[in-house]
Amino acid sequence: MLGFILRRLLWMFPSFFAVTVVAFVIIQLPPGDFVTSYAADLATSGSPADSATLDALRLRYGLDQPMVVQYFTWVGNALKGDLGMSFEYRSPVSDIIWDRLGMTTLVAFCTLAFVWLVAFPVGIFSAVRQYSIGDYVVTFLSFLGMATPSFLLALVVMYLSVEFLGYSVGGLFSPDFVNAPWSFARVIDLVQHLWIPVVVLGVAGIAALVRIMRANLLDELGKPYVETGRAKGLPETTLILRYPTRVALNPFISTVGWVLPVLVSGDVIVSSVLSLPTSGPILIQALKTQDMYLGGALIMFQCVLVLIGTLLSDILLAFVDPRIRYDN
Repeated sequence: MLGFILRRLLWMFPSFFAVTVVAFVIIQLPPGDFVTSYAADLATSGSPADSATLDALRLRYGLDQPMVVQYFTWVGNALKGDLGMSFEYRSPVSDIIWDRLGMTTLVAFCTLAFVWLVAFPVGIFSAVRQYSIGDYVVTFLSFLGMATPSFLLALVVMYLSVEFLGYSVGGLFSPDFVNAPWSFARVIDLVQHLWIPVVVLGVAGIAALVRIMRANLLDELGKPYVETGRAKGLPETTLILRYPTRVALNPFISTVGWVLPVLVSGDVIVSSVLSLPTSGPILIQALKTQDMYLGGALIMFQCVLVLIGTLLSDILLAFVDPRIRYDN
């Protein structure tokens, strides 16, 4: 088991290197650079900058170097803990994104836990009660959840909260706690606001995983070993949870690799709608202004979540299914 985990960890290093290349190239794909966007903004405001000033800015930020040189400079500094300077904010990238990455991670993992806690029992219920009224209701809600964009659901929640509950939804803290130091009262305030983005982001994930769990379990319920268990007099609940559910869990667990990054990518848009202090709004702004160090760090973070999600799913699969615990 330990060797299995170590091999998975070793494979993450070349994957991480590929992720850094992709993140850096993506931010460089649009024509021009940050100085070009900055010059366009100055021209729009009626105070255009001269070419000497723009050349000085490119020299200052290293934008006059070839892309390969810029990449290795960025990666070398990142390995030392220096993610570079944000062009737009004129401050270190690590200082800008540290709190936001923490909040993004908190929202993503809380949403993942919520998705699993709901999708697992509901998927089992839908499979065991196939073609019942409850199964039809679950199926209808699942298709509706998968078809509804997260940002649209966020807008609906905001409208309902203002229209019927009498308070506005926005951010993860009340105005009194936005800049307050951490305390028990601030944690309670965070919990009171956290459920809204968790529910909004979790609806699509729950809908997809309920369908996956239902289909997997239905495949197992029709197999001979289930009928044999019934013939031996095993209680129905014990039979279903001990045997077919354990087998059906494998594809369900493997979805962690894609559910986690999907939740974060959904957070990019939902956080803008709900004014959440996560990485979404500053990522969009960094992409618009081609702030390559800030945007590249945020994209890399989201790609790394794919690696972490895949590693978690592999480890969980190894614990659930003994056949995966190989040593050769």
